[in-house]
Formats: sequence, structure tokens, C-alpha cells
Amino acid sequence: MLPQDLKTKKVFLIVSVALVTLVFSAWTALLNNFVIEKAAFTGVEIGLLQSFREIPGFLAFSAVFVLLILREQTFALLALALLSIGVALTGLFPFEIGLYVTTVIMSIGFHYFETINNSLSLQWLKRDEAPAVLGQLISVKAIASLFTYAVVWLLFSLFSIEYWQAYMIFGGLGLLAVIWLWLNFPRFENPVEQHKKLIFRKIYWLYYLLTFFSGARRQIFMVFAGFMMVEKFGYSAANIASLFMINHLANLYIAPKIGRWIGRIGERKALTIEYSGLILVFIGYALVDDAMFAAALYVVDHLFFALAIALKTFFQKIADPKDIASSSGVSFTINHIAAVVIPVLFGILWLTNPALVFYLGAGFAFLSLCLAQRVDIELEIARIRERATI
Repeated sequence: MLPQDLKTKKVFLIVSVALVTLVFSAWTALLNNFVIEKAAFTGVEIGLLQSFREIPGFLAFSAVFVLLILREQTFALLALALLSIGVALTGLFPFEIGLYVTTVIMSIGFHYFETINNSLSLQWLKRDEAPAVLGQLISVKAIASLFTYAVVWLLFSLFSIEYWQAYMIFGGLGLLAVIWLWLNFPRFENPVEQHKKLIFRKIYWLYYLLTFFSGARRQIFMVFAGFMMVEKFGYSAANIASLFMINHLANLYIAPKIGRWIGRIGERKALTIEYSGLILVFIGYALVDDAMFAAALYVVDHLFFALAIALKTFFQKIADPKDIASSSGVSFTINHIAAVVIPVLFGILWLTNPALVFYLGAGFAFLSLCLAQRVDIELEIARIRERATI
């Protein structure tokens, strides 16, 4: 049992984030090699699989209806359990339909957890501490990911483990950890009673648009950057795990500093830097012919994820506190509108022109860059609105 002083909201966030990262990172690290080696996937099938994976994210708005009968904290634990079950089953079904089904099961748990975790983080953290703590949580994710990728590397490099065994190990560990969380933490109260209905407000228009383009860009990275490493440059499962380890070692050191840095320079400057850098990265993906340079781009691309803290803190500053839980579900749905469509359409495009996939990613980043210049104006409008209600 944990000491009483460790049974806090922040510790719960840290442990649950570490858990979801461990289980999902194992699924991600093995996926491209597993589907190519065991199911003979091409760009079309991986695009379909990733589109199916994102459907639960598109339906994340439905989380608000589940909250009519479940507390957010309980819902988060159930989602973690479902994620773990889906990952445990993945290796047992090495064929197209089986992989689609287990992916959807895993994804329902993952996306519901991410929706609720985002809501709880913005509710439980104060505005002045949120950027730094969110940066710390990214470091926690990096540590959990490093552990996962190191274990994956050891299992496949030294022990020649089967894919189904690896998926079962990580999924089983996830289920055991969910039980431990349930038994060791109290049921926390939220500081503000949340709306139990869908909230979609015009005053959040900029956040919605930036979230939409974020989802589009992230899919290109998640689906096609990693797939390119395996298909074009012949990276093995151990190579991919090593590359992920480098990504998270960098984030372990940099993410907390980025969180504090965003608190100092503000959201508009942080988002401007993120989107400008991503334009260059996507163009680099389109042109790269060297495996090492491609790996370097992949690492830099992943580092920009930490700057996405600015989008969360921007919303925290403009939102009515009662809107956070409902709006988290709505924003996840908006994020996944493009995510449902892009993998399958771009998977078809990949067969004829892989470079164009990344040029379109650069275009999404450019549109985000233009929109980000409006951030300070929206923050000032929110401050005026807040003063008017006092």
C-alpha cells in the first residue's frame, strides 16, 4: 500500500500516464514490423488499420454521456483496462480482420483515457503550474516509453521472442497495474462540477481549428513516418525501438524545460516555433534518401510534440472551468475528424507518391502557423470576458 502523502491527484496522474504510455508504446513499437512480417500489409492496409484506430477518437465526444453514470477517475481506469486487453490480444490475430478488431478494442480504451486524462489534468492543475506539470508528465511518458522500448529491444535482440508473447506481456502488465491503481488511490473530488452535456462554443473557434490541424499532422507522423522507416529504409523492430528510445531520452530532458519556457514566453510564440519547425521537417521527409538523416528528422519531429503543451494551456486560459470535461471530448473528436480520413486516403496516395503525403503535412503546418498568430488576441478577449463576469 502507498503512504497517505503519495495518494494525491498529481501522483495519480503521473502513474496513470506512465501506465498508458507503457502499454501503448509496446503496441506502437511492434506494429509496423508485425503487420509487414506477419500479415503482409502494404500502405493501403496500414492506412485502413490506422483509420479504424482513430474512429474511437472521433467518437470521443461520447465520453460526456458516460460521465452521467461514472466518475471521471473511474472511467479513466476502465479505459486503461480496455486498452490493456486490446494490446494483449493483438499478437493472437496476425491477419487483416483480426488486427482491425484488436486495434479498435485497444483504441477505444486509449482514446477514452486520453480524453479523461486531459480533462482531469486541466481541472486538477492550477493555471500557473499547468505548463510546468504538463512538461513533467511528458517526461514521465518519456521514462515509461524508454523502459518499454528497452524491454522490446532486449526481448527481440537477445531472446528472439514471438510477437504474440510480447503483446501478451505488456497487456497483462497493464491490467495488473490498473488493479493496483484502483486499490491504492482514493476517489478524488473535482474542484468544479462539470457540464454533463456536449459543449461547442463559438468563442473556442481558434482552439478547435488548431486542434483539427494538429490531428491531421499527427496522423502523417504516426502512420507514415514510421512506416517509411520500415518500408523504405528497412528498419527492424529492434532498430525502431532504438529510435523511439532516442526520441524519449531527448524528451526526458527537454520537455520539463519546454513546459516552463512556454510559461515564460507565452502560447503564441511557442506555437509559432512549433509550426515553423514542422514545415521544415515534413519537407525533409518528402526529400530524404538517407536512412540516418531520416532518423534525425524523426527525432526532431517527435521533439516538437512537447510544444503542443501550449495548445492545452491556451485552452485552459480561454475556457470556462465548467466546460473542460465536455470540451475535452469535443476537442478529441475534432482532432480525429482528419485522423479517420487521412490514413486511408493518404495510404492510397502513398502507393503512387509518398513524397506528396509529406508535402501535404507541410501545408497543414503552414495553415496552423497562420492561425497561431491570432492566439494573443483570443487570450485578451478571454481576459475581458472573465473580468466582465466577476
